[in-house]
Amino acid sequence: MTQSSIDIHAISERVQQENLVVDRIFQEMDRVIVGQRYMVERLLIGLFCNGHILLEGVPGLAKTLTVSTLAKIIDVSFKRIQFTPDLLPADLTGTTIYNQHQGVFIPKKGPVFANLILADEINRAPAKVQSALLECMQERQVTIGDETYRLEDPFLVMATQNPIEQEGTYPLPEAQVDRFMLKVKVDYPTRDEERLILDRMADAGETELARTVGIEEIRRLREVVELIYIDDKIKDYVVDLVQATRDPARYGLDEMGPLIEYGASPRATIFLARAARAHAFIQRRGYVTPEDVKAVGGDVLRHRIRASYEAEAEEIDTEQIVQQLFDHIEVP
Repeated sequence: MTQSSIDIHAISERVQQENLVVDRIFQEMDRVIVGQRYMVERLLIGLFCNGHILLEGVPGLAKTLTVSTLAKIIDVSFKRIQFTPDLLPADLTGTTIYNQHQGVFIPKKGPVFANLILADEINRAPAKVQSALLECMQERQVTIGDETYRLEDPFLVMATQNPIEQEGTYPLPEAQVDRFMLKVKVDYPTRDEERLILDRMADAGETELARTVGIEEIRRLREVVELIYIDDKIKDYVVDLVQATRDPARYGLDEMGPLIEYGASPRATIFLARAARAHAFIQRRGYVTPEDVKAVGGDVLRHRIRASYEAEAEEIDTEQIVQQLFDHIEVP
């Protein structure tokens, strides 16, 4: 116990030091983005955990602007891909071109060969194009012709999508959705925030942003996040939450069994622990609390649980299911 206390104290001191970098990011982001602190924090969690992020919200909520602004602040290569119904997989990953002079096929790499990818309106492209991202996101490599190429490190996909009820959208394949560490619901700004947005629009000039963070700093922050202490009781809490999505009756949630068609995979357990660590880091703590798990739990679980037809008939969605889990699973 004493050794753990000493370690936690040392980790906490380092967390305080490294959070100066986080402060710089927030300061620069605030020069462009009004409000949306929740979304910015989730983007940073993905960045620090090397996990892909899916942002969902109606058009006009600054999803694209937030990701592109973050890319300007961080000194990394950035590409924006606008997903449309006529997009082809080769437009994403690249293709081979025949060189007449040399008599050979040469690779022409696509826009995924960058550190930070903004996949804008990802669910407006057909399933074949969405699936082309799968190998990139999971294996961090691309196959063009007979050759396989490693993607840059870090490699992070930050995708935006419109609610699937909107016209011209396609639901993402389950296998791809599961690759996203977090699915973040982006909400409307408050009245005061919207008033400030209106005032800022009077200044038509583009804000010059400073590249305040380099790749090496991001890698260093990732190392610090991995050091964040997570107690065995917190680990058990994470496992119980995910297990309850598969076997609710075991946790006294008999009424939830018919509402869940299938639960979260072990990938959810890993991502939930990682995201809780990153959240603790942003909150300037060297250890994880149950509140960290609760704070990121919805973002990790909402896209990994499929509600049954019975749940849909009763107008119960995955948000309500996840909330019931957190209300009933015993907190350590």
